[in-house]
Amino acid sequence: MQAPKFFIISGTSGSGKSIALQALEDLGFYCIDNLPASLVTELAARVLSNDTVEHNCAISIDARNHDSLTNLQSNFDSLKAFNMETRVLFLDADDKTLLKRYSETRRKHPLSDATTSLAEAIAKERKILGEIAKVAHRRIDTSTSTPHELRSLIRDESEQGGVHALTLQVQSFGFKYGNPDDADFMFDVRCLPNPHWHPELKPLTGLDAQVRTFLGEQPACTAMFEQIRDFIEYWLPHFIADNRNYITLGIGCTGGQHRSVYLSSLLKEHFDKNENIRTLVRHREIQQ
Repeated sequence: MQAPKFFIISGTSGSGKSIALQALEDLGFYCIDNLPASLVTELAARVLSNDTVEHNCAISIDARNHDSLTNLQSNFDSLKAFNMETRVLFLDADDKTLLKRYSETRRKHPLSDATTSLAEAIAKERKILGEIAKVAHRRIDTSTSTPHELRSLIRDESEQGGVHALTLQVQSFGFKYGNPDDADFMFDVRCLPNPHWHPELKPLTGLDAQVRTFLGEQPACTAMFEQIRDFIEYWLPHFIADNRNYITLGIGCTGGQHRSVYLSSLLKEHFDKNENIRTLVRHREIQQ
């Protein structure tokens, strides 16, 4: 029997914590918003002892309860006694994105007041949440994510089970639109032959057969794929031994349409064959 899941969602205000919690609620989790960290252990005990409540549980913790964050690690460690699969997810976005989101929604930041500007409140909040960010199993940058994409990411997290020691996400992107902030490794493939300069291939993407055929015939593309593949294969056992749960690879070309998409898809197809890891792929510029 699979152990019940206990998800802890935290992060900066405006980064999507409410969307993440709603996504888990839609998946049948028993959810509580803004629970003091000091009550985590008590909640776990109550949920497990209540047959009328779904055992999968999720809570959000934010900076408004900063006094309860002092003994954070000990509170989380106490969950081990309940034999629950605990995941701490920390959501964040860059300052420019958070400022834009607040200006669009006209909401008040929970830490801002007559003497504290929005930018100052964001900086203060990051400092308060520093400890929970350190213990997070995964940090998710939502700067370029739509609500739909964030829900998909949370759904992927909820479906993880004990059979996978590590989740490998391969993300294609375009350097012209900015680097992904959550990549553990980033590979620049702009040196490869570019389908953009072939009129019949320009409107297509690396998911289309014509582009895949063109790039598959390029020796440089094959060499790039094999060297990235070998690098990841060599180091994956080390990350698993270090109890890492999530590794993100960024594969970048100029516009994020052809070369990076093609190589990301090849890497996904290759690592799908490894039963010890779970592989995800995200094409940032295509999905936007």
